[in-house]
Amino acid sequence: MLLHLYQNFKIEYRSSLLFFSGCLYSFGLLHGMEGIDQTRDQDLKNKIANHSLFVKASDSTFTALLVYVDDIVLTGNSMSEIHFVKQTLDSRFKVKDLGPLRFFLGLEVARTKDGISLNQRKYTLELLNDNGKLATKPATTPCNPSTKLTNEGSPPYSDNSAYRRFVPLESHFHAANRVLRYLKSAPSQGLFFPASNSLHLSGFADSDWSCCLDTRKSITGYCVFLGSALVSWKSKKQSTVSRSSSEAEYRALASLSCEIQWLHYLLADLHIPITSPSSVYCDNVSAIYLTHNPTFHERTKHIEIDCHVIR
Repeated sequence: MLLHLYQNFKIEYRSSLLFFSGCLYSFGLLHGMEGIDQTRDQDLKNKIANHSLFVKASDSTFTALLVYVDDIVLTGNSMSEIHFVKQTLDSRFKVKDLGPLRFFLGLEVARTKDGISLNQRKYTLELLNDNGKLATKPATTPCNPSTKLTNEGSPPYSDNSAYRRFVPLESHFHAANRVLRYLKSAPSQGLFFPASNSLHLSGFADSDWSCCLDTRKSITGYCVFLGSALVSWKSKKQSTVSRSSSEAEYRALASLSCEIQWLHYLLADLHIPITSPSSVYCDNVSAIYLTHNPTFHERTKHIEIDCHVIR
């Protein structure tokens, strides 16, 4: 269910959220936002992993409320409890009920008896329209694997407006156009979360060693599944230069471990028990060996200490 707050929370969002969270706490919705007196209830200690998420739980009911600026997603297993939260919010703020969740933060939500589908079809079509690519020829892949982008070796793009809002160089422009052509081939492609699914977290980590031609930094990539549903993913350039592929893979494993740990906290806040150990997969034998080796060696001591969180 999607609600809209007419009171302006866009100005000084932090203080507004503190005030809003205080109101929610007064009728039983809890979270761990700094500034709230957490000594009044033991359940508030080490609470919510997401500061915009509020929960209210009892033996038979569970209600969750997610806030983003002036939009609220409200869900739970008891309609009477949901109506109570709506009425309480409406008594404190002017709230408009937008009905079942259909759109949120650019995401289109479709729910069936089999599960929930998420996609960004509307945003994708708007992006294609803004760049004049609605009639473009679709591409089957988002990029050419042989393409290597750098900050040099290509003249600046001639269109000043596109330069400012899109890409700086001609080579980048052609690569971005390839992505748009790929989006044209499947604007409704998205994620599916099945109604019946196993509660087991599994993650896959990889890295592209020294792939940036300008800085020689590596790329960290990982994805996390809850059962068969993809729930988290990331691809980002590492902050430091790795001296070996094993180190780059090790850093990727460390990032994945932190993400899985955070997901454990989030699921615990949602009262979803994860009893089985999470599975972590990596295709680098040296990195796997480092995770099992409790001893520092001369060849590995250059790796930052924080990477050893994987252990």
